[in-house]
Amino acid sequence: MSETVAPLAAPPSSGAIRRAKRRSDRARAWRAFGLTLPLLGFLLVFFLLPIADMLRLAVANDELARAMPAAATALRGWDGEGLPPEEVARTLAGEMRAAYEARTLADVAKRLNNDNPGYRSMLMATGRKLPDAPPDDALGALAAIDDAWNNPALWQAFRRAAAPWTDLYVLQSLDLERGPDGAIQARPEGQAVYRIILWRTFEISLLVTLACLVLAYPLAYKLAHLDEGTANLLMILVLLPFWTSLLVRSAAWIVLLQREGPINGFLQSIGLIDAPLALVFNRTGVLIAMTHVLLPFMVLPLYAVMRGIPKSHVRAALSLGSTPFTAFRRVFLPQTLPGIGAGALLVFILAIGYYITPALVGGADDQMLAYFVAFFTLQTVNWGMAAALASVLLVAVTALYFLYARVVGIDRIGVGG
Repeated sequence: MSETVAPLAAPPSSGAIRRAKRRSDRARAWRAFGLTLPLLGFLLVFFLLPIADMLRLAVANDELARAMPAAATALRGWDGEGLPPEEVARTLAGEMRAAYEARTLADVAKRLNNDNPGYRSMLMATGRKLPDAPPDDALGALAAIDDAWNNPALWQAFRRAAAPWTDLYVLQSLDLERGPDGAIQARPEGQAVYRIILWRTFEISLLVTLACLVLAYPLAYKLAHLDEGTANLLMILVLLPFWTSLLVRSAAWIVLLQREGPINGFLQSIGLIDAPLALVFNRTGVLIAMTHVLLPFMVLPLYAVMRGIPKSHVRAALSLGSTPFTAFRRVFLPQTLPGIGAGALLVFILAIGYYITPALVGGADDQMLAYFVAFFTLQTVNWGMAAALASVLLVAVTALYFLYARVVGIDRIGVGG
């Protein structure tokens, strides 16, 4: 009785193997994507959406449309020449009284006041004095309350406020404005302040970055050449400021730097100065306090890069006849450039958005752009202007980031050698 031998199964074709591999790769990619979903959701909700809303607020122009929708529609249909038709004026006058009663006219008045200071009080007074029913001669009734309603410029400002979007705040944040003919022009000399503030912000941030680099480089060099146990112990001292509130650190510097403080007292006691130095509530105090706060952000990337540089590189240069300075300049320093770039970028970007330290330690001429963002947000509640200034800061930081990526290379951050 003979056994029947089953034929061997044919091996899978190369096409089947490739399809199976693609299915396996897709499944692995989907699993990896699923693991990153919580992080992506966090970035979307707490990072990307707030930035998008900030950019929207910088050009949003919905105050008039929310308070007086019919008037906004009528104004958008008007050609903007001279005074508006009676029907447009009657619609505006009727809704203005209702908006005053509903307490929404203040938002419109604030928006028009941004276009031309002085419109706020005039508009609120007009809303208070208008009759409940729209007058038959609306243009005459408005002019009887205030002669400004005979000025076509006021009506053109209303027409601009009726548009869904505006470049008013963005232009103001750059010290620009639109002239009577609609062309963009520079603002008057007394109102052009934001370019000065932006330049001051960059200047302070650059000086703090340079000060941190000068102080952090030798410190990181020393830490990198110590044994690991000693270096870790000293690194705790470097990171110690992170365990203290920024507000507390800034207040401490006020105590240390004041005219009767310990620093001035020590300098006078050793005879270096005869009278106390002005070290606080000025640019000097801002630079000292911000450098102290941001110094660890420069030390850490420099230390990480220096720790990864083999000591044999410098020893080899010395053995070949190089002087210590030449070996440092031509062998060690070039390998630390990624750390210098990463630390400088990190410190500069953090410094450019500082608010608390300059507000507490600096004077009136030392406030940075973030101070004015907070001012328009918290005090004048001008969200459009605050968002426009923040957008200018965002664009500037993004441009610097891409410039750094092009010159230094993001892939070199933290890579020694």
